[in-house]
Amino acid sequence: MYLMRRLFSWRITNPVLSGICRSFLWMLLGAFVLSLLLWGSGLQERDLSMYTYIVHGMAVLLGGLTAGQRAGRKGWYQGGLTGGFYGIIILMVGFLALDSALTGSDLLWILVAASVGALGGMFGVNMKKS
Repeated sequence: MYLMRRLFSWRITNPVLSGICRSFLWMLLGAFVLSLLLWGSGLQERDLSMYTYIVHGMAVLLGGLTAGQRAGRKGWYQGGLTGGFYGIIILMVGFLALDSALTGSDLLWILVAASVGALGGMFGVNMKKS
């Protein structure tokens, strides 16, 4: 039984990588909820920009929380790295897939994502499993 549990258990030990994976899972869930909101209500796509930022903010916060929790110490650092990498990946996807130009405000987006991730990491360090 131990061998089966060992073979089929998959756990990411790197705090930043696990935080980024958790962030993208929450972003996927948020995007699904927003698409259901678009489909089921009278909202237009141009009305979703605020909701999109909320989904990204919550995803980064929860990813930083996971990174801080996995790290056990220096949660602000692990969460900040998680948020920064999340912001860079999102901007790269927008640049490569949607052909959007990089602007100066994109650096601000990365800094805000890193700050929100650092805040999540600070809370994550203090959430120990009993």
